[in-house]
Parts: sequence; structure tokens; C-alpha cells
Amino acid sequence: AWGLRTFQPARRLNTSVAAEPFLNGTSSNYVEEMYYAWLENPRNVHKSWDIFFRNANAGAPPGAAYQSPPPLSGSSQGLASVQARVAAQPNVEKLVEDHLAVQSLIRAYQVRGHHVAQLDPLGIMAADLQPSPSDIITAHNKLGFYGLAESDLDKVFRLPTTTFIGGNESALPLREIIRRLEMAYCQHIGVEFMFINDVEQCQWIRQKFETPGIMQFGLEEKRTLLARMIRSTRFEEFLQRKWSSEKRFGLEGCESLIPALKTIIDMSSQSGVESVIMGMPHRGRLNVLANVIRKELDQIFCQFDSKLEAADEGSGDVKYHLGMYHKRMNRVSDRYITMSLMANPSHLEAVDPVVQGKTKAEQFYCGDTEGKRVMSILLHGDAAFAGQGIVYETFHLSDLPSYTTHGTIHVVVNNQIGFTTDPRMARSSPYPTDVARVVNAPIFHVNADDPEAVIYVCKVAAEWRNTFHKDVVVDLVCYRRNGHNEMDEPMFTQPLMYKQIKKQKGVLKKFADKVIAEGVITMQEYEEEVAQYDKICEEAYNRSKDEKILHIKHWLDSPWPGFFTLEGQPKTMSCPPTGISEEELSHIGNIAASVPVEDFTIHGGLSRILKGRANMVNQRVCDWALGEYMAFGSLLKDGIHVRLSGQDVERGTFSHRHHVLHDQNVDKRICVPMNHISPNQAPYTVCNSSLSEYGVLGFELGFAMASPNALVLWEAQFGDFNNTAQCIIDQFISSGQAKWVRQNGIVLLLPHGMEGMGPEHSSARPERFLQMCNDDPDVFPKLSEDFAVRQLYDCNWIVVNCSNPANYFHVLRRQILQPFRKPLIVFTPKSLLRHPEAKSSFDDMLPATHFRRIIPDDGPAAASPEKVKRVIFCSGKIYYELTRERKNRGMDDTVAVVRVEQLSPFPFDLVKAETDRYLNADLVWCQEEHKNQGYYHYVKPRIRTTINHTRPVWYAGRDPAAAPATGNKQTHLTELQRLLDTALDLEAFSGKL
Repeated sequence: AWGLRTFQPARRLNTSVAAEPFLNGTSSNYVEEMYYAWLENPRNVHKSWDIFFRNANAGAPPGAAYQSPPPLSGSSQGLASVQARVAAQPNVEKLVEDHLAVQSLIRAYQVRGHHVAQLDPLGIMAADLQPSPSDIITAHNKLGFYGLAESDLDKVFRLPTTTFIGGNESALPLREIIRRLEMAYCQHIGVEFMFINDVEQCQWIRQKFETPGIMQFGLEEKRTLLARMIRSTRFEEFLQRKWSSEKRFGLEGCESLIPALKTIIDMSSQSGVESVIMGMPHRGRLNVLANVIRKELDQIFCQFDSKLEAADEGSGDVKYHLGMYHKRMNRVSDRYITMSLMANPSHLEAVDPVVQGKTKAEQFYCGDTEGKRVMSILLHGDAAFAGQGIVYETFHLSDLPSYTTHGTIHVVVNNQIGFTTDPRMARSSPYPTDVARVVNAPIFHVNADDPEAVIYVCKVAAEWRNTFHKDVVVDLVCYRRNGHNEMDEPMFTQPLMYKQIKKQKGVLKKFADKVIAEGVITMQEYEEEVAQYDKICEEAYNRSKDEKILHIKHWLDSPWPGFFTLEGQPKTMSCPPTGISEEELSHIGNIAASVPVEDFTIHGGLSRILKGRANMVNQRVCDWALGEYMAFGSLLKDGIHVRLSGQDVERGTFSHRHHVLHDQNVDKRICVPMNHISPNQAPYTVCNSSLSEYGVLGFELGFAMASPNALVLWEAQFGDFNNTAQCIIDQFISSGQAKWVRQNGIVLLLPHGMEGMGPEHSSARPERFLQMCNDDPDVFPKLSEDFAVRQLYDCNWIVVNCSNPANYFHVLRRQILQPFRKPLIVFTPKSLLRHPEAKSSFDDMLPATHFRRIIPDDGPAAASPEKVKRVIFCSGKIYYELTRERKNRGMDDTVAVVRVEQLSPFPFDLVKAETDRYLNADLVWCQEEHKNQGYYHYVKPRIRTTINHTRPVWYAGRDPAAAPATGNKQTHLTELQRLLDTALDLEAFSGKL
């Protein structure tokens, strides 16, 4: 046993070499050599020896279980000390255990540090709503929890690769490790990121917050920050002085939002971003308009003037809902940047998907496939961010190929109250930002009373977005100095909070005192800067008194250069014919019937469908799917981008569309024939959406806002599912132009029809859309040559129910060819998709043809109108059931059936032509919907106005009902037969007058 000669014989008897892996045999000579080398310079030895000797010199072998003797003094005795310890067999397991304990402690700070960070400027409540911060990393015996003791605090531990607190050092005493972790994770910034399942991203964040001294600011940066804080604070104070009793939803209590946003924009501009699209609620909006977007102050101040007359266009909106668009030079990056703040309603968070859609569109049009040139910033309130489901829907679009904007920066103005509701009553999660965790977005909580911490966090957020192109959240934990608005009394409901707020020193004062104390600026310079900004405000206020008229178009968030005249009017009041040439129809039809990619195996059932299309093209007819193909294909060929989105739109809910072909043998190999129409065509985007209506419709609305030269369509799975997107329909689509002079040509395709499929798959609720139309039922309009186009120009949206593919083809093309943009609501068919009679000849789609607002009867009844006893007006699928029943009863010459294809704006002129033609007939409105639903209450007063109330308009249809349709097939058929009997029984209404 030569290797054991340096050990005490007594120990040699009961230990084996295997049990002493740390040191055996002659290696003690080696230890000696290493020790002297270390004394000379610790860098002479490997890091692990450095740690070992430092611990030995400190008097305690790492993790020794026995009581170690006190350290010997002096270096000559140092070796003896080391050798004594070596001889005393340090317990290697304990060494490993202690290092693991330290690693666990470091990880605990990384995971849980944000729970104990000092985030609330008021010091009242933990930002995570915990009653008291009873966390393992603040516990009195936290060392004991990890198996460490006070005596370990001066021991040196090797740092793991998962932390950056060492800087250039690879080992630190435990006391210093804890101090640095406290500095990184438990001060004014709370970093929530350890749920992210990507090592590189976690390491990136650790490096940004743990590296010692990384949060240093230069003199110039501090001066800029102070100047921005002055503008942010004094702007609100100026408004408060001038208009103390006006609602303005001021920013007091979160003034650091302005430098926060400006920092994000500066950093993004430096990394190549040219356009920033923002969405925000009303809190602080005027301040953002003034100090971030740089809207002229006099334009903002004149909004407060009650004598300001409205311009003639639109009905307008309150000042804290308006949007803005502005291109300016960024002083930090010396590059131009375009900023657009979207107009939005009071419905908090509703603007989120709209901003994302517009951002996606701008990225698409400038070929920015990675989001390096266009980005979005969304601001949120704490209560709405946690409470509104649309936030979750929007987050779930963030990484979908056809919806991603390659990372959004979310800034939450977390004033720890929602109107009068305490956050403990407003959410079940610790933070308002927890919804962002679903997409692995890092969340940076920061005390908004520490502007430097705010700026640092915003820099990191902008860098994160630029590096990883994923969402990130900045949670500005602040307070609200006034009530929900300036007129509201918060003391009723939050007495303790507002007592503290009254005592709270303003953040500008705090920060100014700090930088003056640091010698960054003198008191005099500070006061001069304040006075200078006050003077700018005062001068703008004096100029604002000269403004007499409010032009909403000065507040436009999405201008369309070149589309309108300079005055913002359409360039013409005519719409060219919407037909196309025979060659084009055949060419597009052949593409629709083909697989333009080689070696591509399609499904057998699809082969039959494509063969059917080829036959139709040969016979010069098209069904619904082919009519849509012709419309899309012809627009694409003319360079108009077409985007169709919604649930299962690629195939179509009813398996009729098949715009994306799937190779049956190769996973994910697809072919979109529509992109093979011509070499210079615009791209076609067809994308199945997430199972969301509110979010996706908002997104497509935003997409359509970016350019007038695109046909953007959203199709509902079934028409009645539009009601989960009701907010977008009400607040943006039907009223957007009136409120914000902002046109939009979005198309809603809503499958509609009573086909015995039960209450949820029958009605697209046409009555709701028609009730929101702004044309007057009691006034017969003045007819002129351009009446049809002018009527479209004056309406708030167009509502149609096409009964054949040619008319559908024309209405889609008219959307783009007309000289302005209006939303289009199309009630689309289900059974008609395959109905043998619901086909159109190519003749109805040739160059001179156009959309037909009304399709008159073209049978025997029209040939001899004097014999006609009844004119049935109807819309949509019921036409085919009426004509079949009419034929079976042999009434083709006594009953005329007229289809109203465009319900709104109502075709007064063409309805008058029909009623004048059949003067002896009684008039019936027939619909398959229930009487309190459908079109009846919209159509009846308008027909009565058309005929000057000379004849009654009778009703044939289902009786009033609460649900849109019955769930029983037999009842459905009975109801249908009854309404057809009523419609075609010439005696049905006799004696009712």
C-alpha cells in the first residue's frame, strides 16, 4: 500500500483508496506545490484549487461536517493548515452539497426575486397581491432552508454558468453572492422570466440584469431623462391649471411612461425600425400625443374649447379617443421614424388586434418578413389587461405565421386600481401581466417612481424585441394621483390609498432632487428648463384660441396617399363595370381546376371536385366557389392583394373552396393554385385563423386599414358566430368612418340560411346589421345619374345577400373598383353552394356587366305585368324555394318574384321601378327568418316610402321567436311549408285591411 504512506496508520486500517477520491498517495506533494504557486498568485492555479485554498485559509474546509480547528496564522503555517485539512479528509459530498445549495439559492432569486422587489411606489401593497412578502428568499432562516449556515457566509463558492453576478470573477463569498442577487432582483425591478423554456433567452435576460454595474447612466442620458420627465409632468400640470374641470384622463402618478415610450422608440429606431404603430387606452393619451407622437400643442389645446365648431365630415369623437399619424426625425438615432397612434373606442383593449393587423399589413407591403422595420407597441391598463379576454386572443396570434408581427412591446400602466375596483377584486392571478406568460413573454415589473430603472427596463425590452422578435411586457407599477377622471372622487372607495397618494412626493421632484444632488444639473438650470417648457405651452395655448373649426382629418391615423384628392374626397363618383373578359374567365377557371405543381398527389375526392370545375369552365358556367375564384383571381392579376382569413377558410367550412391543396404523401407540402395565375400578380394570402372571432376580425380590420389597394375578407365559420366579435363590428366597422373619418373596405362573409341545422347554425343576424345602417327609411332620396354610387358613398356600410355566383363575383370586384372604401357585409349561402340552379353563366360576368342591386323577375310574369296579382320581394336562398313552389302550383304568370340583392343602401330607385311595373299586384315581403329577425323591419318602411304609402306591404315568413331557428327538423319543414303557402296564397291577406 505504497500510496497510503502519508496517512496515519490508524486510518489506513479502515479506509480504502476508493473511499478517498479527493486525495491519496503522493498527491499531497502535488497539493504542496499547488499551494505555494497559489500563494504567489492565485491565477497560477486552476479555479477549483483557488477556491479550495481560499476556503482552507478562511478556516473551514468547504462543507466539512466536523468542527475544523481555527486557521493558523501566517503563510508558513498555512501549508500545515492545508495539509491538516487534507489529512482530515474533507467530505466531498458535503462540498458538492454546499455548491448545489448555493446554486439553488441563486435560482431562487432568479425565479422568485420579483415577489420581494420594491415595486409599489406607495409602499402599500405588494405588486403580486401577497398580503406580506413571506418568501423563501426573505425568510429569516433562508440559509438553513438550503442547508447553509451563517458561518458559510464568508466561504467562497464557485459560481454556476447560469448566473452573471460574478462579472469577471468565477467565485465569490456567499455574502457577496447574496448581496449581488439582492441588487439584481429585489430592488426597483422585478424580472419574471424563469418560465421561459429557452436557455439562450434566459441567459440573455440574466446577463442584462445580473452583470455588476450594468445599470450605469451617463450624464447626457440623465439630462435627457430629466428633460423628458419635465415635459411629461408639466404638460399635465398645464392642462390642470387651464381646464381644471375637464376630463382628460391625465397621467399623474405615472409620468415616467413618457420617457419609457421614448426610450423604446429611440432604441428601436437605432436598430432599424422605421415605423411604430401604437394602441393605447385613454389614460395619458393626450400626453403621449404631445410628447411622444409630437402632435402640435395648439391642436390639442383647442380640443378643450367648447365653442369649437365641428367640421362637416363625420360625427367625431372625444379628444382622448382620437388617433394620429406623424413622420419625424428621431434625435437619438438621426433617422426618420413614422409613428401612428390608432384611434380607439372606450372598449379597453379592443384596439389590440387592430394595431397588430395594421402592423402586419405594413410589414407585408414593405417586404419586412422579420419585423425589423415595422413594429407595434401596445399600452394597457392593469385592470383591463387582466380582465379583457381579447388580450389573450391577441397574444395567441403573436406566433402564428399569417398573423405574427415578430414581437410586440406591451407597456402596462399599472396604477393598481381599476376605476374604483381594488386589484384584489379585479383578478385572481398575482400580477395583471400573468396572461403574457402563455406565450413565454418575459415580464419586467418596475417601480415607476424610479425613472432610471424604468428607462433601463425599456432599453432591455426594445433589445429583446430586436434580438428575439417575440413579445415582451413592461409593467410600470405606479399610482393614479386623481380619480378615474379629473371629476371623480376616489376617497369614497380607496381612502387609505389616497391618503398615501396625497402625501406622495411627485416623481419629477424626487428625480430632480436626486440628479441635482449628484451634480448632473444645477437647481437654476432645472428651474430654467421647467420655465422654458411652461412658456412653450403658454404660447401654444394662445395660438389655439385662433382655431375656430375642428377638422377630424387632422387626427387621421392611417392616411392613404394618392387614393383621394388633396381635400380627401373621392377622385370620381362613378364605378366602372366589374366584368372581365372571356379569356380571363377561362384562364382563371382552368387554374381553379388544376394542380399547378408537378409530382403533387391530391386527395381522390378533390380530383372529382377539380374535374367538376373543369366541366363547368367548358360549359361557361360557374358555381359559388368558382365565382369567388374569378373575383379573387382577376383582382390578383391586376396587382390587388387579396387576403382571406377566418376559421377553416382554406378548405371552407362546407368543403367547397379548396384554395390550399395538400400533398397526400408529404407532410406540410401544400399548393395554392391562386398564386399561379400570372407572373406579375399580387400575392394571395389565405389563412386558417385561431379559433377566435373578436381577435381575428379586429386583426383583419387593422390589415384593411393600411392600404385601400387590397381586398381583405374575414369569413365566419357560421354567420351567427360574428356576435363574439360584436365589439369590433359596433365600435369600428359600422361607425369608424363617422367617428374618425377613416374609411375601410373590409369584407365580412357570413354563412346564413335556415336549413334545419338548429338555432346556432342558421342566422347571421341580418337584422342587427340592417338596424345599424344609417339610411333614412322615411325619405325617398333624390335620384341622379350617379345615384347608385353616391348612395354607397353616403352609407356607413354595404349589406348584401347575393343569390347567384355572378352577383357575388361583381360585389367583390366592386369593393376595389369603386373610388372609396366601405365595409361590405355579405350573407353567404350554404346549400346554394351546390344547388344546381344557383349557377351563373359567363355571360353575366363579361366586360359590360356589373353588380345587380335588384334582380327582377324574368319569367312569364314580367312579359305580361298586368296579369300579375302579387309581387313577392325576397332576398337570398328563399328565392329558389319560392320559384320551385310557384312552378309546382302553376302560378308563374300571376306571381312575380323579385330578389333584393343589396339590402343597404336600399335600392329605392329599382324597387320603385318594380312596384310601378306591377300596379295591380299586392306586395309581399317573404323571408325564411322569424318576423322579429331577418330583413322585414328594415325593408317594410322603405318599400312603403317608395310607393308613397299607397299599398300595404304584407309579411310572409316565420312567426316571431326568441331563438333564430328551431332545433327540430320536422318543425323546420312545417314552418317552411307554411310560409310558402302564405306567400303564394293569393287570398292570404284578403280581409286584413
